[in-house]
Amino acid sequence: MNNGKVDVLLGLQWGDEGKGKVVDVLTPQYDVVARFQGGPNAGHTLEFEGQKYVLRSIPSGIFQGGKVNIIGNGVVLAPDLFMEEAQALEASGHELKKRLHISKKAHLIMPTHRVLDAAYEAAKGKSKVGTTGKGIGPTYTDKVSRNGLRVGDIFENFEEKYAACKARHEAILKAMNFEYDIDEVEKKWLKGIDYLRQFPIVDSEHEINNLLKSGKSVLCEGAQGTLLDVDFGSYPFVTSSNTICAGACTGLGIGPNKIGDVYGIMKAYCTRVGAGPFPTELFDETGDTIRQLGHEYGAVTGRERRCGWIDLVALKYAIMVNGVTQLIMMKSDVLDGFKTIKACVAYKQNGQEIDYFPYSIEEGIEPVYVELPGWQTDMTQLTAEEQFPKEFKAYVDFLEKQLETPIRIISIGPDRAQTIVRK
Repeated sequence: MNNGKVDVLLGLQWGDEGKGKVVDVLTPQYDVVARFQGGPNAGHTLEFEGQKYVLRSIPSGIFQGGKVNIIGNGVVLAPDLFMEEAQALEASGHELKKRLHISKKAHLIMPTHRVLDAAYEAAKGKSKVGTTGKGIGPTYTDKVSRNGLRVGDIFENFEEKYAACKARHEAILKAMNFEYDIDEVEKKWLKGIDYLRQFPIVDSEHEINNLLKSGKSVLCEGAQGTLLDVDFGSYPFVTSSNTICAGACTGLGIGPNKIGDVYGIMKAYCTRVGAGPFPTELFDETGDTIRQLGHEYGAVTGRERRCGWIDLVALKYAIMVNGVTQLIMMKSDVLDGFKTIKACVAYKQNGQEIDYFPYSIEEGIEPVYVELPGWQTDMTQLTAEEQFPKEFKAYVDFLEKQLETPIRIISIGPDRAQTIVRK
């Protein structure tokens, strides 16, 4: 009987919910932080002690001394971008080489994967997915089609394996008449491979289960959000991996019976980056105000995020497929100045009201809103739940009742200190 525990932390919307900050806040309670899917298309921004950090592949627990951080088998890794990220952290005084372990089974994003990403997106024309162009999709495609290159391959016949994968990609690009030049990128990428060899490259599934057997606690960190899940998201405008709780089992090699709490992160409103349906999107001044106040621009891409009111239909669905036990609400302070707050409680589809998330939300979905009074109070300096304005308390009560899940943590600003844990 193992006495360790595994909790999972993931986003419930279209990503960008603020997972990085929360992992950093929760990490002191855990011995291990493990990332289970996604790649450098996801940026987790953390701010503390006057410094701002953007993590792309490295788990957010890296800032807490003495923790083991694991990049799991479900992650796709770009050696050049990983080297950039890790060297920047090392330069700011964070020791990584002993504490950051990388799964042998994680797949490598090659320079030609990025070219393929651009080529496939260009070929789609008007039906573009809005990919970040980081090569994530083509890397997962190679993984599923059993043509991938893995981290464990860098120790044996690597040049041969790399050349074979590259030649296959080049044949596809030639057939597509797509022009490209990867010489500079490839040089840096190969340097990244050498850099990667300096880290503990491990059989992560054995390591995690052995840590659990010895009584250690593990926090699994997801990237993107539930509505971008390849199976349950707004397909085809999704990412290429399972962003939901089940992805922690497949992306780390953990049995489902090991999972305890599932922390679901949401914003007090909703955002989306790139193409795809978004029922509560605001195209007016309110949407612009939310974007400006919330600094809603991609941490990695710098892209403008689309903004809208909170969507409780989508959130109920996300809570259901993840088995969420506790909610964490981010960016509550962004709504501080609004006189009225809206929340979508149902959809109108073909003139009929529905309260569930349907097969497709692309065509003819209209949000049905409930209006609540705003709190019109600057909450960024508050330090305790008792100080919340009554209108904000009412908003939180309303959300908990609708979502049938407790909101345990509320964020009222970007800094680590601006976090209120409710009793």
